[in-house]
Amino acid sequence: MSEAKLRYEKVGVVGKITFDNPTALNALTAQMWADLGRVCKEIAQDRSVRVVTLRGAGGKAFLSGTDITGFLDFTSGKDGIAYEARMDEYVGAVEALPQPVLAIVEGWAVGGGLALSCAADFRIATPSARFGSPLGRTIGNCLSAKGYARAVAHVGVAQAKRMLLLGEMIPAQEMLSLGLLHSIVEPEELDDAAQAICERLASMAPLTMKASKEAMRRLTYRALPDIDDLVEEVYGSHDFATGVRSFLEKKGKPDWTGA
Repeated sequence: MSEAKLRYEKVGVVGKITFDNPTALNALTAQMWADLGRVCKEIAQDRSVRVVTLRGAGGKAFLSGTDITGFLDFTSGKDGIAYEARMDEYVGAVEALPQPVLAIVEGWAVGGGLALSCAADFRIATPSARFGSPLGRTIGNCLSAKGYARAVAHVGVAQAKRMLLLGEMIPAQEMLSLGLLHSIVEPEELDDAAQAICERLASMAPLTMKASKEAMRRLTYRALPDIDDLVEEVYGSHDFATGVRSFLEKKGKPDWTGA
């Protein structure tokens, strides 16, 4: 079994970030999340990088979320507030990159995978790709205010409710019809399609890209409400603790009690 890691390489003017944990469908460990934040800071300062790509290793998943074993150590809802703040920092580092970002999605984009695909500026996907954040039927946690704002800004309230309340995984073709994908590409054509988009983006004026991205990012997160009370209630609940244990022990969906 290969070690879970985040890989970064620069190929010409393209900075390539790879989520490499295929045995766990590229779920990110705490170290991988921290490495993502560090790499993004490095990329932001590198003017020779004109485009950034995000991709999962192995071809079966873009990113299936977070390695949740760390949740077993949570003792109160305040741990959840701190965790969501860290996620905001890491996902926000991708969103705040001055360079345009392309997410190359094969297979599952779940939870943190959905968040990072939305943090990118463009998404291309294979026909098998699926997008969602089924928190209510898996471990029973929730998002931060920024997490909800990001989802609504990209997919709209109706689709966000399908993902978050019904726990639906939306297929690539439907995401394309909703305007949330740039294109659907067969696996054997994916590299060429990504390269073509990267070349087009790299030909654009960097400062225009930076200003446009940052202006839209600020608009998305202006006047966010404080929802720490909601986050604390959810992460401090019996349901959340039960959901984590049931998920890790593969016991199936918990018997939610609302407490």
